[in-house]
Amino acid sequence: MKHVVLIGCGGMSNAWLGPIGEMDDIEVVGLVDLNEDAAIKRKEELCLENAKTGTDLDAMLAELKPDAVFDVTTPNVHHYVVLTALKHGCHILGEKPLAPNMEQATEMVEKAVESGLTYAVIQNRRYLNSIRTVKNELESGKLGHLQVVDSDFYIGAHFSPNDDKSDFRDTMKHVLLVDMAIHSFDQARYISGKDPISVYCHEYNPEGSWYEHDASAICIFEMSDGTVYTYRGSWCSSGLNTSWQCEWRVVGVNGTLKWDGQNKIEVGTVSSDSGFTRQETKEIVEVNEVIDHENHAGLIREFIDCLDSGEKPLTYCQDNIKSLAMVCAAVKSSEEGRKVLISEVM
Repeated sequence: MKHVVLIGCGGMSNAWLGPIGEMDDIEVVGLVDLNEDAAIKRKEELCLENAKTGTDLDAMLAELKPDAVFDVTTPNVHHYVVLTALKHGCHILGEKPLAPNMEQATEMVEKAVESGLTYAVIQNRRYLNSIRTVKNELESGKLGHLQVVDSDFYIGAHFSPNDDKSDFRDTMKHVLLVDMAIHSFDQARYISGKDPISVYCHEYNPEGSWYEHDASAICIFEMSDGTVYTYRGSWCSSGLNTSWQCEWRVVGVNGTLKWDGQNKIEVGTVSSDSGFTRQETKEIVEVNEVIDHENHAGLIREFIDCLDSGEKPLTYCQDNIKSLAMVCAAVKSSEEGRKVLISEVM
């Protein structure tokens, strides 16, 4: 049985506490929030009779000595939560992004590695049977060496119901890149197995946008082994929304894979060596049930299992910081109007 303290009892905590309630080897012993009423509400809603509530993480960890801390706070608080948890000898599973900037992220990762404790970050897009199926197809080698990975993200997201700019995203700078694109960037790293080398990014705010700052972006990443990854995204595009997981095209030397971000996966491989366009063999790929738990449940399950086995979770902080670096480099490129090396921000 692993004892955990969860900090951050707002709406996102439902995505954590629901799956936790179905796992009999995890006990929530503490709930922390600056607004203790929010913690009490979660305790009552989920019948967590034995969980203590409070506003002081440091004091609660000193009293309860849990195995792990689940960090569901906003990005600007992650640095404090992680360093506090490490001080008390606790493992950490936290919401994305790892930190709001690379300076804090680097310190957090270094402290976690020095401690020998496990710190992993929620990247729930990796924990879908559809993306696992895509990755398995690419790893089979049927496409050959990967040349290009393209992703499109177009969703008309009205976070303020009446477009009154009541949501923080409506007035946030680099809103798409900072608040959302890390999911897509991390997906690209995961399915391709490539790491970023450089990026050129152009941000813009199209006519009709209901955001104060740039809510659209185009990024071109140079990845390892010569692969190019492109990202086209907008949070103010009307009609024909993509899935939240993007629409994907992956081109290899021998063929192409297309994925709609949900459950439609197509593969076309070259089957002749003559003709203006080579003949191809087309295949519809069925999504396989590769994992038993998806989304947040998959991450939480893996995290707890890794604490028992001593292995590192898929989204271990030392790996995840590379996805954050893609965001930070894209922002720098947009602001400075030039190609930026990932090494400039890491």
